Amino acid sequence: MGAQVLEPAQAAADDVLLSWEGVDVLAVRLPQLSDSLDHILAAMERRHGMPLSELDRKAKQEVVRVLEARGAFSVRHGVETVAGALGVSRFTVYNYLNRETALNREKGAESV
Repeated sequence: MGAQVLEPAQAAADDVLLSWEGVDVLAVRLPQLSDSLDHILAAMERRHGMPLSELDRKAKQEVVRVLEARGAFSVRHGVETVAGALGVSRFTVYNYLNRETALNREKGAESV
């Protein structure tokens, strides 16, 4: 996910200090959420074996579903970042999100 390991003396206030028997042994600097989104998109490209922009529509919809489940759209400019990676417009990403929400509602109504 892009975390960085540091010496304890280099730790900033929001880094995670790891201790062993009361002694700080290392610090971990977690990436910003926007950096994490870039890592997730890169991992998805590796998984698909091609740039996300070259996927078909159904595969792009699946990517958006996975990204939504991982909280990608809570990141500032998340929709724009994902749209750029997929080679589609923001409007298209919102349509994919709305489609997924509608499908989930239908599934919930069927199970009642």
